[in-house]
Amino acid sequence: MLDWKMDFTWEILPRLLLAAGNTMLAAGGGYAVAVVLGLVFALAQRTRSRTLTFVVRELVEFVRSTPLLLQIFFIFYVGPQFGLRLSPWAAGLIAIGLHYAAYLSEVYRGGIENVPKGQWEAAKAINLSTVTTYRRIIIPQALPPALAGMGNYLVGIFKDTPMLSVIGVAELMHTANSIGAENFRYLEPYTIVGLIFLAISLPTAWLIRRFETALRRKMGLTR
Repeated sequence: MLDWKMDFTWEILPRLLLAAGNTMLAAGGGYAVAVVLGLVFALAQRTRSRTLTFVVRELVEFVRSTPLLLQIFFIFYVGPQFGLRLSPWAAGLIAIGLHYAAYLSEVYRGGIENVPKGQWEAAKAINLSTVTTYRRIIIPQALPPALAGMGNYLVGIFKDTPMLSVIGVAELMHTANSIGAENFRYLEPYTIVGLIFLAISLPTAWLIRRFETALRRKMGLTR
């Protein structure tokens, strides 16, 4: 039978819940960076400048082709050699944001390419600027098809935050490891961590699906 200790569970629960807050903060911050930077990457690959398009495309492919863990190490440990000295939190948020921005840029690209060509032609016919065309016409129509992918990557970011423990960020997994090492007990902290991840991931995925459905209905894309 499992040697589960309830008194130990109640003792460590506050620390783990506090760490869960840090994990959500890291995931939310990294996702915010990824959402904005991913759109920048997507739009930069659609400019008339072949040089800019090539550079951004290669950067996106490089980021997507290398592990997130390596990127975290590189930004935090190698960055200072180039004058980039960051705290573990800042380095972690930048690494997560950059990594997932590369993936979200492809999600945005798919959504933008899904917009009918007639919309572009109509905007050009009434002399709308490129910025206005994207802001008022293209992006609002590109977002609904992209929401499913964006939601999946939000859950993915949340599950990848334990990687930040390698540079000392006090997120959920880092705290569980510390508790286990201090007390030589890992059953309770690791089990609670798994339950916390489950308790956050499942409602998040459900809310994303609800939001996607509501947005599609509002735009008349579904009945």
